[in-house]
Amino acid sequence: MPIQDATQVTRNASHAQAAQTDGRLMPPARSKSAAVGGWVVTIALNVVAPIITYNALRDHGWSEFAALLASGVWPVLDNAVHLLWRRRLDEFAVVTLVFLTITAVVPFVGGHSARALLVKDSGVTGLFGVLCLATLLAPRPLMFYFGRKFATDGSAGSIAWWNSLWQFEGFRKTMATMTAVWGVAYCLEAMVRIGLAYTLSTDTMVILSPILVYGVFGALAAWTAMYGKRAQRKGEESAAAASAQD
Repeated sequence: MPIQDATQVTRNASHAQAAQTDGRLMPPARSKSAAVGGWVVTIALNVVAPIITYNALRDHGWSEFAALLASGVWPVLDNAVHLLWRRRLDEFAVVTLVFLTITAVVPFVGGHSARALLVKDSGVTGLFGVLCLATLLAPRPLMFYFGRKFATDGSAGSIAWWNSLWQFEGFRKTMATMTAVWGVAYCLEAMVRIGLAYTLSTDTMVILSPILVYGVFGALAAWTAMYGKRAQRKGEESAAAASAQD
């Protein structure tokens, strides 16, 4: 082999290696319909089904505690499916189940007035914010696991791809920033709702409280999507610059 050809092969090999170690890792090929289907099933079992079950049972005269406890069967089912199918426990469903349990217990703690119930309900979202911030001290922040839930289809290959991204500083910073923003936002949201619960009438808060909850969630979801795309674009630009220098 001529020296020039050997040099070219070495250069190409180096570039190929850089493409896999400089941050431009690509997820394994997967069925788009399967990914969307998995996402739909997760939302259905962890969000939609518990809400529908709770409201239906309350309409049939069940107590708040009994209805909430029964609605928690759906996240348990989601966990069981993941254990049997993927041989692993899904963090998203676990967190959902924990908060359903907390929500079921909260109405029976302390006072039982309408205002107290509104305050305790606000405390649940505040607790989620605290959990986000607390995981910043853990080996991996909470949004790493939430991101893995929605960025992969749950297969071994896609999970391994997502986990491999942790080696890159930019990815770690992105996950930490997302977790911090969600944590601070929900802590502030809880404090605002608690303050309003002692300022406004109960009738007003019954309408305003869910608007605040879903408004904050919608704003955070939109920001997360934009921030994630920007972080990905910066990573790709840095990877391209590093490859050009080689």
